[in-house]
Amino acid sequence: MWHIYPMTSIMTSINLRQLRDTRKLKAWLRAGKIVELRERDRVIARIVPESAPRPPMPDFEKLRKEMFGDRMVPGSELLLRDRGRY
Repeated sequence: MWHIYPMTSIMTSINLRQLRDTRKLKAWLRAGKIVELRERDRVIARIVPESAPRPPMPDFEKLRKEMFGDRMVPGSELLLRDRGRY
């Protein structure tokens, strides 16, 4: 049994009877911990906290203007020209 202890101490666990105490469960979830729901020492579910909202996508058009200004980069023309070399 001693070899199982380190694995169970990593993740917070709660059994069905303890699930009634929602204050403790909410505190763990707010702290970002994943909680295992157990029944007779068997994991039956994992309760995962809601992840933080993702940052919005960068404005690539604005970044291109900052780097190149009004200059247009003719990518397709360069590609077609380079294909002729090989």
